[in-house]
Amino acid sequence: MLETILSNRTASVLWEALPRILSAGLTMTIPLTLISFSLAMVLAVVVALVQYANVPVLRQVARFYIWVIRGTPLLVQLFIIFYGLPSVGIMLDAFPAAVIAFAINEGAYCAETMRGALESVPQGQLEAGYCVGMTWWQIMRRIVLPQALRTAVPALSNSLIGMIKDTSLASNITVAELFMAGQRVAARTYIFLPIYCEVAVVYLLFCTVVTKLQSLLERHLNAHGFQ
Repeated sequence: MLETILSNRTASVLWEALPRILSAGLTMTIPLTLISFSLAMVLAVVVALVQYANVPVLRQVARFYIWVIRGTPLLVQLFIIFYGLPSVGIMLDAFPAAVIAFAINEGAYCAETMRGALESVPQGQLEAGYCVGMTWWQIMRRIVLPQALRTAVPALSNSLIGMIKDTSLASNITVAELFMAGQRVAARTYIFLPIYCEVAVVYLLFCTVVTKLQSLLERHLNAHGFQ
């Protein structure tokens, strides 16, 4: 096996495949991750605030959304959006379908993270905000949300790292991302183990960069907060 991995042909294939795999990662996997996670965070904050404020009806809708999304596989959700919706007249290209699926899925998990972070802020700070004449939204925007986001950074960073890896599922709906690029090279050359190991190393590289950025962000927040 070691001889196979280190053979000249294998090394040549790995070297030639690396630019394709990296290119797919930078042009598809990373944009898919960033767009989906940004939309997921918007959805998560809204859902978390609805629960935190205990808005009638909307709170039940939010809990139902979280229950359904967390209780069903991401791959099934991808298939429903890409392959299922056309049966009711809704046609989506692969990339937008993947963005919607990942945003909805990740939004449910991040909503619970944000809800926990919001509830960790002492209630006395809300009362102090009301005492100085702030509205509920001003209190959320200026006092509660900055503290909650600071608390949630480690958990949200974990979610972002998880999403980078989960984007490999998008290959099942024909999104030509990092994993599909590796699959195509492996299918053409019949060199499977080294190619998939190379794909794993590229994912590891992307996740390591995010981990380093997380450390820098936490260091900044500890020193300056959200100023």
